[in-house]
Amino acid sequence: MKKLGLIFAFIFAFVAPAFADPAEGIWKTQVDDGAYAHIKMSACGNKLCGVIARTFNSDGEYKSQNLGKKLVWDMEPLGGGSYGNGSIWQPSKDRVYSSTMELSGNKLVVVGHWGPFKKSQTWTRVK
Repeated sequence: MKKLGLIFAFIFAFVAPAFADPAEGIWKTQVDDGAYAHIKMSACGNKLCGVIARTFNSDGEYKSQNLGKKLVWDMEPLGGGSYGNGSIWQPSKDRVYSSTMELSGNKLVVVGHWGPFKKSQTWTRVK
């Protein structure tokens, strides 16, 4: 029985990463109010969430008060590289918007919606 448990643990260790969501990883945002960030997208239950991992301005990397804060949450995979029903926080305005995302290769288009208006950014995958 102990061997069987070890076999399952071994298989899971090598197979589980194959089921990771393609949007998981580190993404570089576009510049917003003179700064940009690296966002770590990872699973939070069966949805995706993104946390501010690093911050940069014109002088280089700096320690923002927003490090470690959630920027994206509750993003549901809808299939075909589409995500919806999520939320996104815009730190410069301290506002939360409903959000969608579209993944295409190493580009992630993130859209914040408020009423009939929307604002989008194209994030690039950090290698």
